[in-house]
Parts: sequence; structure tokens; C-alpha cells
Amino acid sequence: MKTLKELKVGQTATVVRLHGEGPVRRRIMDMGLTKGTQVYLRKVAPLGDPLELTVRGYELSIRKADAAMVEVE
Repeated sequence: MKTLKELKVGQTATVVRLHGEGPVRRRIMDMGLTKGTQVYLRKVAPLGDPLELTVRGYELSIRKADAAMVEVE
């Protein structure tokens, strides 16, 4: 397993587990990142933060600190 933070541009992965508690976990779930969700990494901002994802047809940005809390397969 690896974290969402470790995906490369153009890769698709499925969320298998969320780490973290409280506000961090809630923020991740509010973005629609839950177990079984497929994500596609579109690009990385010039400074490497945030990650640009496609999740369920919607585009979203996620900070690398939060992405480290999301395990994918």
C-alpha cells in the first residue's frame, strides 16, 4: 500500500483506508475521499502542494499533508 501523496501524475488508485482523527479525518471525508473511492491525479502545483485530483467526476485540491493520511492501492 502507498499513500495518496505518493501517486504520480496520471495514476488512478482506489482509497483503502483513512488515517488521522478529528478535523483532519473530517476534512478528508468532506472532500469525498472514503474507502472505495477512485481518484485520479491530474497535476501537482508548481511548488508541489496541493495535489489536483479528480474524484467522482469533480476536480479538487488536497494538501500533501492530508494526502499522507489516505492509503491507496
